[in-house]
Amino acid sequence: MKRLAYIDWMRGLACVLMFQTHCYDSWMSPEAKKSSSLSGWSKLGGTLPAPLFIFLAGVSFALVTEKLREKGIERNTIAKQTILRGAEVFGMGLLFRMQEFALGYPWSPWTDLLRVDVLNILGLSMMLMGLLCWSAGAGDAAAARTRTLVGAMVAAAIVAMATPPLWTTHRPKFLPWPIESYINGVHIFDQPQPWLFPLFPWLAFAFAGLAVGFFLFSDFARRQEALAFATLGGAGILAILLSVLFDSSRMRLYAVYDYWHSSPNFLLMRCGILLTILFLVYAWCRWGLAQKGFGPIIQLGNTSLLVYWVHIEFVYGRFSILPKGQCGALRATAGLITIFLAMLGLSLTRTTWKKWRVTASQ
Repeated sequence: MKRLAYIDWMRGLACVLMFQTHCYDSWMSPEAKKSSSLSGWSKLGGTLPAPLFIFLAGVSFALVTEKLREKGIERNTIAKQTILRGAEVFGMGLLFRMQEFALGYPWSPWTDLLRVDVLNILGLSMMLMGLLCWSAGAGDAAAARTRTLVGAMVAAAIVAMATPPLWTTHRPKFLPWPIESYINGVHIFDQPQPWLFPLFPWLAFAFAGLAVGFFLFSDFARRQEALAFATLGGAGILAILLSVLFDSSRMRLYAVYDYWHSSPNFLLMRCGILLTILFLVYAWCRWGLAQKGFGPIIQLGNTSLLVYWVHIEFVYGRFSILPKGQCGALRATAGLITIFLAMLGLSLTRTTWKKWRVTASQ
């Protein structure tokens, strides 16, 4: 198996799930959504792309940090490089919002410029992970790896446990709404909005991915790779079972309990699902047919940021290829296939162009 191909495969899977969620949500009419079970399954699958992207950002962050450490690069330099990359992604998120506002003008409200999107949180998460890796990165490499792993797990737990009060009883209402929105996703509304991407709880997925990443680059995982992934898969199943057990318990830690949006129990469930998917994808990449010939899923995963950026305009934006909110399930599915093939073509073009530039420069 190509080293770490499972990361690209999972990113590609997230892209496919993202396409189907956005296409059906944008194009299907209200009547079609009510009468077709396809809409319900689409919404269920739509709960996975954002956690997958943010979780994998944590795994990839651990990979980059470990490679730089192995090269003997000083930890201050590693922190500067990784934090600047996070700032770059955050800047891309702001640029993306400006693009969406410009293309939607004059219908887009100016407040959309300050909406908290997934790229914003990805960038901030990377900067915070950089700070954590820097603070735990002194001394022996193995000890630093262990400290970072434990620190990431503790940070994920803190974010998960702090989310319910920050959404309800202890909201930081004293902050201006653009700032508070980064904490709980309140935006311009009276209550936090579950369709936005505030640091609480989304930052927890990044820290969880960071912990998994450093575990995968531990000495044990390098010696017993398959066993390490099986351990993660088992941990994922255990997390799912614990989530169900805690949710059914009569004991409540918070005055307001919202399992599906702010509860640590639901976050535990989704982390369990992510770990289970990670094991299944690893197994598919190692023993399945994932890398036999051309792999469209891996190809999409290689250019996930590009296809995310572009497909939005052709699904939700002014250049939507189908009339929004007016299509039946069959027509929306045909549009989904078109978007998938178009984004795959764009991805291949991007990869080919990069290879040509490398060849031309030699």
